[in-house]
Amino acid sequence: MASPSSPDSDAPSEITIGAGQARIDPDKYSPGSFTLIVDGTPQSHVDLEDPTHLVFEYVRRIGHAIDTLPDGPITALHLGGGALTLPRYVEAMRPGSRQQVIELEQDLIDLVRAELPFPRGASIRVRYGDARAVMEKLPAGLRGTVDLLVVDVFGGSRIPAHVTSLEFYTAAAAFLSPRGILVVNSADGAGLAFARGQASTLATVFEHVAAVADPGTLKGRRFGNVVLIGSHAELPLGEMPRVYSADPLPAKVVAGRELRDFIAGAPVVTDATAVPSPEPSRSVFGGR
Repeated sequence: MASPSSPDSDAPSEITIGAGQARIDPDKYSPGSFTLIVDGTPQSHVDLEDPTHLVFEYVRRIGHAIDTLPDGPITALHLGGGALTLPRYVEAMRPGSRQQVIELEQDLIDLVRAELPFPRGASIRVRYGDARAVMEKLPAGLRGTVDLLVVDVFGGSRIPAHVTSLEFYTAAAAFLSPRGILVVNSADGAGLAFARGQASTLATVFEHVAAVADPGTLKGRRFGNVVLIGSHAELPLGEMPRVYSADPLPAKVVAGRELRDFIAGAPVVTDATAVPSPEPSRSVFGGR
């Protein structure tokens, strides 16, 4: 198996995609691991030897959300591919799962396939194009069957406006099974106006919603990721705070009255009012 540092690899070390330059770098701190960099922004981390090893804070938090689902194979839909970190995690933790990924950049997936091959035998299908447009054209038979729908769509370092609205989340919710969860990677800075608007919008679509982030981000002290979880089924809120607080990168779970206080009257986002997420400072990505 050729690696990004192997002279036998036919794949280029860097390619140009719509979001900028993309490359895969070896992780000098973790042998067998690699980081996908897009336009200077770390997008994905993959441990080929242990796909359950999740490094990025927000990815670990999505991983914990996935673990709340009942044991066994699941049907998963990932909007945004990157280096396929989460599909690899699902396959490792739940062999036999059926997964589909929607990714805008086919050249990016070609690079990932060549340098970071998918697990052998994994049922991971990749569709190419705009996440919302392709999702809305998925086969009707998939509606009502998806146990996990991950929204992790970025154009460079910002979340595009059209995947943040009430209309988008309503369309996404139609694919969920009765036990299914929708997990959104949101990003925001001081004031959290964007993240609060996303929470308000999800709370309009789903009866059960929770937000997960480190306390500093929730208090608006620094730019960071806020993972939002929505479901028509009750979330295991008795268990979730313990799991997230015990993580080496601890986080707080906000739900119920705390979530309503977090939303603080933020307006529901619609197609007419949606804006991209804020641009982070380049210093956010300056360290490991």
